[in-house]
Amino acid sequence: MHCLPCILWIIVEFFVGLQCQTFPEKVQKCHYGDGKCLAESANALIRNYPKGIPEINLKPFDVVSVKDWLLVNDSQVGGAWYYFLLYNQINLGFENTTITEIKGFDRDPTKSKIEIRGKIPRLVYKGKYQAKGRMLWFVDINSQGDSNSDFLNFRFDLTLKVRTEYRNNKRYLKIYELVPNIRLDRWIQWMDDFFPDNFDMTIAINNLFNRNWVEFWNELEPSILRLFETVFLGMIEDLSYNIPYDDLFLADAESV
Repeated sequence: MHCLPCILWIIVEFFVGLQCQTFPEKVQKCHYGDGKCLAESANALIRNYPKGIPEINLKPFDVVSVKDWLLVNDSQVGGAWYYFLLYNQINLGFENTTITEIKGFDRDPTKSKIEIRGKIPRLVYKGKYQAKGRMLWFVDINSQGDSNSDFLNFRFDLTLKVRTEYRNNKRYLKIYELVPNIRLDRWIQWMDDFFPDNFDMTIAINNLFNRNWVEFWNELEPSILRLFETVFLGMIEDLSYNIPYDDLFLADAESV
């Protein structure tokens, strides 16, 4: 019984420690709204901690899980319709991101637009797909297999809308809208077993896709952007939830 106060003190210290998690020493803090410093700090975080920081629930950058996604779901009528499901997905390459510009993140983050721009030399997608459909009235599709994509010179602009909420007398950032804009130089796609009984046809359909990737991108872009919205949001919302907003920045009297 004599150890009970000690045990209670250890428990209190543990929970206080959880509430006070901050960025590690390798990542410098910045003043509110200092876009240049914020971009440098973000790049240092990505370079030094590609495996994430579990203590503050910062997820890994090198392997990013992607939720299952119904990319196309046409009405199953007529001579041409398509159903395409992506699942068991990951993205590889976010650890090579360079943040090129950050705007916003002022003392009151709700008063100005928050924008984040960056680029990745090569973003790789790996996962599985399930496809059903009908092409040109006479070709039925019913296939599943591994799917791989390379997005070359992947550039992104993120626009965030946020509000603040108070917990434990501290401000936390709540992201309620994230709108991505994506540009790339090339999209290379490969789907195994698209025609399970005809490997030559599988090669032909993959070659057709890769020769005409711009047209496919334009057609699928709205759904792809919604998917990347979930990817980017999943990467940053835990951090904003777990670390008080004001703890991310220097006090006015402090220097960088």
